[in-house]
Amino acid sequence: MVRSAFSAVESFYDVYRRRLHFWVALVGLTLILILVHGALQDAGWIMVPESSLATSVILAVFATALACEYLDSSLGMGYGTTLTPLLLLAGFEPLQIVPAVLFSELLTGVAAGVMHHRDGNIDLMRDPAARRTFGLLAGLSAVGAIAAVLVAIKISATWFGILITGIVLTMGVVTVATARRRIRYRPSGILAIGLVAAFNKGVSGGGYGPLVTSGQVVSGVPAKHAVAITSVAESFTCAVGLLAYVVLKGGIDWSLTLPLAAGALLSVPIATATVKRLPESWLRLSVGVLTLALGLVLLVKLIG
Repeated sequence: MVRSAFSAVESFYDVYRRRLHFWVALVGLTLILILVHGALQDAGWIMVPESSLATSVILAVFATALACEYLDSSLGMGYGTTLTPLLLLAGFEPLQIVPAVLFSELLTGVAAGVMHHRDGNIDLMRDPAARRTFGLLAGLSAVGAIAAVLVAIKISATWFGILITGIVLTMGVVTVATARRRIRYRPSGILAIGLVAAFNKGVSGGGYGPLVTSGQVVSGVPAKHAVAITSVAESFTCAVGLLAYVVLKGGIDWSLTLPLAAGALLSVPIATATVKRLPESWLRLSVGVLTLALGLVLLVKLIG
């Protein structure tokens, strides 16, 4: 029995090592392509719009998306919650950021769901409880996301920034408060959690994972299942929110969206394997503290 357990652990590390090597190669290739594109652009061999981002900015956006999505796919939270305030601090406008974040998380949510299934963290095909939870969250997504977009396109950039700052600070508090505790509440409470989370996602590009993952865990859903369900349900929320932005606002800033999507997608294969290895409570606490810090920085910037 001991030998069998040792063989299973050794097999897992072999798979993880091979995946890590493949991941490093993909990230390296992407970085080379970005640098080559920048060199050709500087030499005048490639014509790009004047609004295109500089190569250094593209690299920074790519690396930030890679890190934030790694956190998100590992513990079901942290991508939009940390990425949106970082991009705001970098000088991007809210209506540039949110559709770009929604598009990238639409792609990564589907990819993370497939990888979570492959890694054995969840089986939506054979687990009726997991399917019910996903169906409930996905159904609420449409209402919350569309309501959020209607609010976002009506208010000024200043009030939009204030709203996002408030959401970021709230999500930081919620994440820290639930990092090491189980809070008792009725199972029906997930209805309210899903609706509020979808609204947060549509307005700020973040705030979905901390609420939905924590809400599932404290209501009895296994942690690994909660992380996987959040990834898939979030992709549906992003699809609804993105469609609403395209219809009501008309357009996406692809210069920001493409490096975001590339960085986020490349983090998924290594992140879903991490779910098996790292203590979720420690990672969640780290995300909560980081989110609070970013929220406070945004608040100082608004006041200043």
